[in-house]
Amino acid sequence: MTATKDRTLAAAGLIFVYAMVIGFTDNYVQVIAQNAGLWQFHFTRTAMAMVVLGLVALPLGLRLRPRNLRAVAARSAIHGLAMVIYFGALAFLPVAIVAAGLFTAPIFVLLISRFAYGHAIGPVRIAAVGLGFLGVILVLGPQALTGASLAAVLPVAAGAMYAMGNIATREWCAGERAETLLAGFFLALGVIGAVGMAVLALWGQAVPPGPEHFLTRGPVWPDGAFWLWTFVQATGSLLGVGLMIRAYQITDAGRASVLEYMILPASAFWTWVLWGEHLEPLAWGGMALIVAAGVIIALRARAQER
Repeated sequence: MTATKDRTLAAAGLIFVYAMVIGFTDNYVQVIAQNAGLWQFHFTRTAMAMVVLGLVALPLGLRLRPRNLRAVAARSAIHGLAMVIYFGALAFLPVAIVAAGLFTAPIFVLLISRFAYGHAIGPVRIAAVGLGFLGVILVLGPQALTGASLAAVLPVAAGAMYAMGNIATREWCAGERAETLLAGFFLALGVIGAVGMAVLALWGQAVPPGPEHFLTRGPVWPDGAFWLWTFVQATGSLLGVGLMIRAYQITDAGRASVLEYMILPASAFWTWVLWGEHLEPLAWGGMALIVAAGVIIALRARAQER
């Protein structure tokens, strides 16, 4: 076994932990959005995350300086913009349409991997992506397929950019350490958040409380809930995104992107535990398809490694 050997089963374990952590923390974004804005949230979360990362870097022997600054900066910008487009679309589109658009990323991963980098794509992987995406549609419900418009292209654009960033993790930044890419990701979001805050501070207007104004709310004096849950977001994201980045470094981006479907059942689980919201039987059927897609990918990769 060599250091570059693909380890899909290990990546699946990392992504499972990532999904459970992020599924928990993301459930509290609705609490943060009551009185604060998206841009202040990203800036504050980055500040907190970088402080935590700086404190643990020395004792844990972490390397934050990139080997290839241009590659890390490009990857960080792509992933950061993908998240901004995703959250921005939530301001005027139903969450079902936005989520369905973002989870087209595995399809774009396969297409980019094949036509830009010449990677072979077997029928099993194509079928697994289709199975996982069908599961996403079942989880989101019929409303995910309605209301298509020009605005609905934005979440798909976020999915395409997210796919590009995932491929860049392995193709451009294979020699970088996970903590280096993690720091770059947060710094990109922090810069974007700072720019958004400055623009809204100069030209924005006051908006009333409520999550529907998350995108257009400028800098405010935050309450205790904002500080608490933004810190939880910062530390949870450091752990979760760090594990996800490592997963993309040790397996093919197409396989890892399918395994990322686990974030949906993880989020639904925490929604049920925290808020008591239940899913319809059709949604549970979709989750079964999502899990099946991940298992097929992992077992197929294991068989190819023997």
